[in-house]
Amino acid sequence: MPDTRVLDSLHTIAAWPAVAEALQEASEACTRLRWHEGLRRRAPEAAGESRVRGARCSAEMDGARSDDAVVRSFVIGATPWPEQPDPTLSVIRGAIQVTAEAEHVGRIVGTAPRQALARLHTAAAEPILQGEDRSFIGRPREGQECAEMADLGRPPADVPGRLSGVADLLDCVGTPGVPVALVAALAHAEIAVVRPFLRGNGLVARAVERALVHAGGVDPTGVSVPEAGHLRRGATPYLGSLTAYARGGREGVELWVRHVAGAITDGAAEGERIADAVRAGRLDLAP
Repeated sequence: MPDTRVLDSLHTIAAWPAVAEALQEASEACTRLRWHEGLRRRAPEAAGESRVRGARCSAEMDGARSDDAVVRSFVIGATPWPEQPDPTLSVIRGAIQVTAEAEHVGRIVGTAPRQALARLHTAAAEPILQGEDRSFIGRPREGQECAEMADLGRPPADVPGRLSGVADLLDCVGTPGVPVALVAALAHAEIAVVRPFLRGNGLVARAVERALVHAGGVDPTGVSVPEAGHLRRGATPYLGSLTAYARGGREGVELWVRHVAGAITDGAAEGERIADAVRAGRLDLAP
């Protein structure tokens, strides 16, 4: 059963006027995408392209720049992975793997959240962690420093406690009156701020958001690209909103949730562009 204190907090945040308005806009954008004519017969192909673009954008949010054609070529196997990839390719591979895994864990992220997080981190970190650090693939760090997203300051010391909070939050998925997009936004923020893993925290945070947006019914087509919304809005607003969230208080939480809702709205627009391309036959889509 969901924690009643967490539920009360979610109901309170969902009732804030600015949050309610932003979440409604995101829902309406995803509804428009759902009924796009280009998805009537070729939705699986469009969803495959969403994963390509989502992986590329998430990797770029972590500083690994590429383009859709390169990522698509890796996804379909046209380009083999080098035996000793450079750091950029390692992050891109992690982004591809975790974005694909988000589609598989969507059904359990609300019922077995710890298992879902472990699977997502395994997918993201397997190409990135090396040497002794590989023992922490799929596992939270245990007192080690995390250098990721240093602009947010030092992560909280209580990693187990904050991870339990993330699990409690994800337990609320599907509860009447709790918007899935709100849970997605808060789970994303908690993972990014706490940085429970040695590497790959940003990739995992964005994958959790994707999993919830698609499997939770915000965008049941699986074609929206919320990662593209974050990238389009820029790294500075992304980190600035997370920093405000980390400080606590209504203003910071509201700023971050509105940022995520806007990214979901923009991600639905990216999904419409994919659907347009599918309908026009202009794109060689990944399977």
